[in-house]
Amino acid sequence: MPAIPQSTRDTVTVRLLDHAGQHWPQLKRVQTTYRGAFAYVTGVLPDGEQIPLCRLRYGGSAHSFGFAIYSAARDRYQDSVLRTGLPAGTPQEALDTACTIHLAGLSHEPPAKPGFHPPTNLRRHPHSGAAPHPNRHASAWLRLREGVLVLG
Repeated sequence: MPAIPQSTRDTVTVRLLDHAGQHWPQLKRVQTTYRGAFAYVTGVLPDGEQIPLCRLRYGGSAHSFGFAIYSAARDRYQDSVLRTGLPAGTPQEALDTACTIHLAGLSHEPPAKPGFHPPTNLRRHPHSGAAPHPNRHASAWLRLREGVLVLG
C-alpha cells in the first residue's frame, strides 16, 4: 500500500479538525497520526483524556478511506462499516461513525445526514391482520400478546 502523501495528510487533518469543531462539542480537538497507509484518529476530551477513535486506510484517494473502529475491549482496530453502511468513505463520515460509538454516553445525538429521514411506520403493536407467513428459515412465529412474547 502506498504511504499517504503529505498534501493528503494536511487536507485530512484540517477536514477532521473542522468537522469535529462543528459537530462534536464533547471533543476539545482531534489528533491524527500517520504511519504508512494508515491515519489514526484520536479524540481529546476537555479534561485532556485521549480516546482512540478509528483508523483510516488510504487507497489512493483523499476522499475515500477504508474504515476500522477502535475496540477498547480488544485494544486494536477492527475493520468495520460506516454509518452509511459502506466499508469506505470520507474522513468526516469515519469521524461521525467513530464518535457515535465512542461518545454515545456523553449526551450527544449524532448529526443528521442531509436527506436522511428515520422510519415513521414503526408500530408498538403487531399489525392486526393475520400472522405473517413463516419463511423457510423460521421454525416458529413470534407474536406479541398482551405485552408478552409468545412462540407459536
